[in-house]
Amino acid sequence: MDIQPFEVHIPQATLDDLRERLARTRWPDTIPGSGWEYGSDLAYMQELTAYWREQFDWRAQERAINQFRHFRAVVDGLGIHFIHARGAGPNPLPLIITHGWPGSFVEMLKILPMLADPAAHGGDPADAFDVVVPSLPGYGFSDRPSQPAMHTFRIAELWVQLMRGLGYERFGAQGGDWGASVTTVLGLAHPDELLGIHLNYIPGSFRPHLPPGTPLSADEQAFLEDRERWSQDEGGYGHIQATRPQTLAYGLNDSPAGMAAWIVEKFRTWSDCDGQVERRFTKDELLTNVTIYWATETIHSSARLYYETRRRPLQLGPGERVTAPCGVAHFPYEIPAPPREWVERGYDIRRWTTMPRGGHFAAMEEPELLAEDIRAFFRPLRPGD
Repeated sequence: MDIQPFEVHIPQATLDDLRERLARTRWPDTIPGSGWEYGSDLAYMQELTAYWREQFDWRAQERAINQFRHFRAVVDGLGIHFIHARGAGPNPLPLIITHGWPGSFVEMLKILPMLADPAAHGGDPADAFDVVVPSLPGYGFSDRPSQPAMHTFRIAELWVQLMRGLGYERFGAQGGDWGASVTTVLGLAHPDELLGIHLNYIPGSFRPHLPPGTPLSADEQAFLEDRERWSQDEGGYGHIQATRPQTLAYGLNDSPAGMAAWIVEKFRTWSDCDGQVERRFTKDELLTNVTIYWATETIHSSARLYYETRRRPLQLGPGERVTAPCGVAHFPYEIPAPPREWVERGYDIRRWTTMPRGGHFAAMEEPELLAEDIRAFFRPLRPGD
């Protein structure tokens, strides 16, 4: 496998063009006093984009990002960007962490040092990991797929090849959002190579096999009803990305303000922020993620993952189970999450932690809580223990 060092760098011409486009934004009107009721709040988006144009320092964020060791590998013909942080401990456990949408690898920048060097963050060096954080195909600095069928099952195969190319024959995996789907598929399709999987989200397309007449608990029935309500109230983005991503692409790929509104609304709605997005994420954090999407022109290719995975959902057949040991960290402000009994129909649950706070973007919102749960889950699964 061809692996080369990589440095994150956005050309100045791209940044200049971004500022010019932001200055020419044609703003829509809104219902006075409606706030976020109809979608992204006009006043907040004008404030955020003014900051983006006039004060946001991408070069400072770039320097911080490049403090980590970045690489690009050609995996089965596709260029994959990733961070590789060697663990500071006696026997680091290899761990691949996968992000989701509308996030990116920058979601993991807080938690990565806590896992690679736990002693420097109040932990035990025996819990160290060799951490690999890739960018999903079609996201950030990974290549945009030029062929169909780049779904989570395909991505899981790429991750196995990537880890083998790095010299890891057995490893752990962790993820939320799409990362939880990829991680689940790793545990389903490669149980002999996976020491364990840790999830902070149960994939939305996950369905255990339920023979006709299978009784459901009251909690399971309530979850299915809650999920349907959520899909009606909040799921419009997913439906269009799963059915007509190309039509959406023309607007989002051309308007940075439009793309920012599409992404930031999710950070507000899905996080434990009580409706105030900057209680959880600074403008710099939000805009670093958004700028990566803009500069790499990957908002459309990232959305295609919904289209591809709709055609290859994570639905278990008769006798199928995810047999790799599984840990789940449930954050209370997560997108509707199933009860444990639903998850246990398809996963080998070894640890289930109900967190006191936090939402969908757990690695950014509550990195300490998530890092400690990952350490605790993998502790008894480490080779030699």
